[in-house]
Amino acid sequence: MNREMLMLVDAISREKSVDRDVVFGAVEAALAQATKKLHGGEVDIRVSVDRDTGDYETFRRWHVVPDEAGLQLPDSEILLFEAKEQISDIEVDDHIEEPIESVPIGRIGAMAAKQVILQKIRDAERETLLNDFLSRGDKIFVGTVKRLDKGDIIVESGRVEGRLKRNEMIPKENLRTGDRVRAYIAGIDPTARGPQIMLSRSSPDFMKELFAQEVPEMEQGLLEIKSCARDSGSRAKIAVVSHDKRVDPIGTCVGVRGSRVNAVTNELAGERVDIVLWSDDPAQFVIGALAPANVQSIVVDEEKHAMDVVVDEENLAIAIGRGGQNVRLASELTGWRINIMTAEESQAKQTLESDSIRKLFVDKLDVDEEVADILIAEGFTSLEEVAYVPLTEMLEMESFDEDTITELRTRAKDALLTMEIAHEESVEEVSQDLRDLEGLTTDLIGKLADGGVHTRDDLADLAVDELVEMTQIDEAAAKALIMKAREHWFTA
Repeated sequence: MNREMLMLVDAISREKSVDRDVVFGAVEAALAQATKKLHGGEVDIRVSVDRDTGDYETFRRWHVVPDEAGLQLPDSEILLFEAKEQISDIEVDDHIEEPIESVPIGRIGAMAAKQVILQKIRDAERETLLNDFLSRGDKIFVGTVKRLDKGDIIVESGRVEGRLKRNEMIPKENLRTGDRVRAYIAGIDPTARGPQIMLSRSSPDFMKELFAQEVPEMEQGLLEIKSCARDSGSRAKIAVVSHDKRVDPIGTCVGVRGSRVNAVTNELAGERVDIVLWSDDPAQFVIGALAPANVQSIVVDEEKHAMDVVVDEENLAIAIGRGGQNVRLASELTGWRINIMTAEESQAKQTLESDSIRKLFVDKLDVDEEVADILIAEGFTSLEEVAYVPLTEMLEMESFDEDTITELRTRAKDALLTMEIAHEESVEEVSQDLRDLEGLTTDLIGKLADGGVHTRDDLADLAVDELVEMTQIDEAAAKALIMKAREHWFTA
């Protein structure tokens, strides 16, 4: 039977063009599986086959786990202190092996082993095909719809298959068996039982690659797509920049009579594409991204990474877009939070902010509103600025003499020190369970403490908009933090 095993290994190795070690590995797995069935339970079995004679040995194995962890799988685990009684220098995650009687293969066993071996060979072949395909460096998968699988589409390219999930398709797109399809290679899932190549037609990267194929100047390095935002199947925006002054980035991407952009649009089921000129000036970039709306003015808030964009009544609907689409895509494209408002709304917001700053100066600097208004008119918006703006700059203000300026700086520093002490005392009240919450930084803990949030339950009770206002993080991050804080409510 050992001779027959060697002959079987050689035959499969030649027929399938795989290394003998791969086949021997499959044989060992098959024998281990058969032995495990005889013993029952969750035993761990290892079989070692001699590559020259076909003889094999069988071992039962125990995984060494820390004493404090306890035994989760008693049939295949052993505590460290027990393992040390057998092998003094053994460590956690090592294995203890004990030789046991090997099962004879027999006719039925040989058939079962052959099935396991063939499955292992098929897995090895699939891995080889996948590696060969990936080695080509393609970013777009071109193939034919082979079949539907639980709402997903399996696309075949040669002998390689990819999976296009329902949520990665273009909405309302109807692909049928036999259709030719292109999709972006979004990643590889080595744990997947079926196709391991994950595809996407809704990814912004797919649009980037389509333009790269249509616009040779991108491959030549003359043009670059800096960012892309999509509502797949509806509308998209791409930001392009030219690295050669002789090349018009927008006109080059559009092509003669729109040939290039139309080719991309046709591939994406009519998705309309706005091509925006990228700029390293964030305000200019946002103005371009909001096209076709005309912008009156723009206020940049670096700290909150947000911009207030003022448009007139005629452009308000255009700037926002249907269902907020235009401003949302512009925000995704630029990476800035964009607040669209009319001139009246902007004035009201500025007035509200001025009132808040005025109250801060009056309360903390112990001055009247007239002095506070002078500071605001000179561009001061915080106590830090009053305290630490270079003295030479402050002396340029004609409204105050040097003694007044020195007194204002001293009061501002004293107020900041008092506020810092109060802040530290508030942070000290924050419970350990809130400090340990995944995703909370020291800065966020400080902001939460200033807002009166000292426990995990305090955070869990907040609404998303409350947390956003308190910490200035985005809505998605705020929602994730609140849900994390609420986890213990459902696992208790």
